[in-house]
Amino acid sequence: MRIAIVKLSALGDIIHAMIVLQYIKKYNPSIKIDWIVEKSYKNLLEFNPDINKVYTVNIKNAKKNKSIYSFLKELRKVSKLEQYDLVIDMQGLIKSALVARLVPSKLTAGFDKASARESLASIFYNKKINFPYEKNIILKNIALIESVLIKTKTENVQSKVPFLYSSKKYFFDCISSINDNILIVLGASYNAKVYPIEKLQEVIKKIDANFIIIWGSKTEKYLAELLKESAPESSITSKLSLDALASLISQMDLVIGPDTGPTHMAWALNIPSITLFGPTPGYRNTLITSINKIIESDSYVNPNKINKKDYSIKTIKTSDIVNMANYLIGSKK
Repeated sequence: MRIAIVKLSALGDIIHAMIVLQYIKKYNPSIKIDWIVEKSYKNLLEFNPDINKVYTVNIKNAKKNKSIYSFLKELRKVSKLEQYDLVIDMQGLIKSALVARLVPSKLTAGFDKASARESLASIFYNKKINFPYEKNIILKNIALIESVLIKTKTENVQSKVPFLYSSKKYFFDCISSINDNILIVLGASYNAKVYPIEKLQEVIKKIDANFIIIWGSKTEKYLAELLKESAPESSITSKLSLDALASLISQMDLVIGPDTGPTHMAWALNIPSITLFGPTPGYRNTLITSINKIIESDSYVNPNKINKKDYSIKTIKTSDIVNMANYLIGSKK
């Protein structure tokens, strides 16, 4: 049996979908799974042993350049793939649904009108499932797979196998062999999700550990340099590929960051983490485990209409982060 999964972007969303791979393979190891993704995220998927082939599209670039020709070219690319028994759109957007529908297949599956992020996406599927949009996204992805493919209940997600892979183990001079290594994730997709630098400075000062700071843009690099000014013993990495980033996170004792891709990578790798939530819903965007914790602001969050002007993440107390970090580090010893 050959299936194709369509999950084009973004980093955290792809990670939340990748968990289904291990359950599909456990159900039927002979199933061949291909994945269609935006070109910039290929690095995240190509070394996963449960994926047969990774096919890329560049719809994001076509949209950025407002090029209908480029967009149609990308769609034509997927329409020429070999036929699948099943194509599953795990994104629920019109663009992802269109891609899924154009891939030659016997069956195209996705979320129904009430469950998809963009309700019109559902018109492209001939198999639809209902799972309330506001419910946990990881459980939602698993429910979709169970409904159209596995036909049995997945075992406890808490016992998941780590599912991010690198081409090799990268070695970083900044990693300590003596002290606990804590990775600080600075950025996010928009400013309201970012925890203030001055508060991160307090956190670093109050925890005895080796701190490593990552960045992904010029703005984040500037913030990393500001953070290091008050914590000269910390280290700033160079700009990392997704491959190198996964390797770095796998070697950490703890990751602290907002609701964003690198923090979710820690969850996928079974590395202890603290995810900070302000304008987004913690109960929906991750799953708490014995080593993966969340701290939320007191702000009311409507998952169907995110308020990008909600800066309540600033109200999260540094003492709460410090106490939780010390607990998670201590529990490993």
